Amino acid sequence: MNKGCLFGSGIIIIAITAFLAYYFYSQSNTDPTQYESTKAEVRDILNKSVATGSIKPRLEVNVKPQVSGVVDALYVEAGEIVSKGQKLAKIKLIPSEVNINSARSNVELARIQVKEAQREFERQTQVNSNGLDIKEAKRNLEVAQKEEERNRQLLDEGIISDQDYAQFKLDRDLKQNAYDNALLLSGNSLKQVRAQLDIRRQELEAAENNLQLLREGKTNRSNQVSNIVVSTVDGMILDVPVEEGSSVIERNNFNEGTSIAVIADMKSLIFEGKVDESDVGKLQEGMPIELTVGAIPDHTFDAVLEFISPKGAEEEGVVKFEVKAALKEYAKDIFLRAGYSANGDIIINKKESVIAIQERDVIYEKDGEDTYVEKVVGDQSFEKMEVELGLSDGLHVEVIAGLDTSTQIKVQLDPNAGK
Repeated sequence: MNKGCLFGSGIIIIAITAFLAYYFYSQSNTDPTQYESTKAEVRDILNKSVATGSIKPRLEVNVKPQVSGVVDALYVEAGEIVSKGQKLAKIKLIPSEVNINSARSNVELARIQVKEAQREFERQTQVNSNGLDIKEAKRNLEVAQKEEERNRQLLDEGIISDQDYAQFKLDRDLKQNAYDNALLLSGNSLKQVRAQLDIRRQELEAAENNLQLLREGKTNRSNQVSNIVVSTVDGMILDVPVEEGSSVIERNNFNEGTSIAVIADMKSLIFEGKVDESDVGKLQEGMPIELTVGAIPDHTFDAVLEFISPKGAEEEGVVKFEVKAALKEYAKDIFLRAGYSANGDIIINKKESVIAIQERDVIYEKDGEDTYVEKVVGDQSFEKMEVELGLSDGLHVEVIAGLDTSTQIKVQLDPNAGK
């Protein structure tokens, strides 16, 4: 009987040992991680390059005295709006023969500059009137419109798919935007040249008045004397770098002269920024830009890229290129100050309302040639499914084929998470 009990106990111990061995083996081969699932969504995909810079006036004028002397009175302060011809300061004159000779030279120089500005204005007017600067954009638009119309007929006849037709429609829209931007840039160029001509004429008139004052002690320009410094343009006073009692030097061939005031037209602003060399090859003049100003975080401002520097400069070990963009119209109740820091998102490519998933959920094989996601087929059970991908913004990627918005897919975990 004792032998029977011992034998039975041995059988029980062996059974318990076998059960525990099987349990621990099965637990060691079970993935303890509980994976989440998600679905593709319809969203816009935007591929962009970021430029950092600041807001500046397109045209900024340093108003300088016509004669040397001492500031006797100041009539304006920074922030005031002034009109052309308005008094800015009064200078106590210190005339000399040297000043007279210098004033005569300034008149001759100003006349040459007026002639050059007049020639440039006539050339730009001719270009603008003949549409020479927008012909290529217009021609590209006409070609894109014909292609879109032809392929729309093919779509109606069932020869091509909606996806194929969408590419031609997108190309037509891009060419339309490029044409609209070309028109805007053309008008801005003519305005800038016209403003430059006006400034040169004002400078010539000021130089002639200065020479007459030094010779005769007065001028014939509405009884105005040259020791009264006036604004040469309409705009806002950005800075008054002198004070009453300060000595000032007239502008001549030997020095720049002392600035009495800095005036700018704050209604015509540009964005000046810099982009990395890795992005500059993707940019083209006429591309749209969305500006975010640090001081006004709740608003974005539209602009058009109008200049890309042909030469880069190294900054902190990175080569960067200067870019400029013309700001479009914005709300009148928003005041943009000169020097505001801003970031510009240069839109390189954009697709609207496409099926997209997060980049993290894509499995890449064969150096990125094959792309997959893991489809949910059961509770914590998945199988690989090949997908065709399109445009990516670095966080989300377009799904061209292989997946719809109803299919659950596995959320891929970050392999570095928890390390």
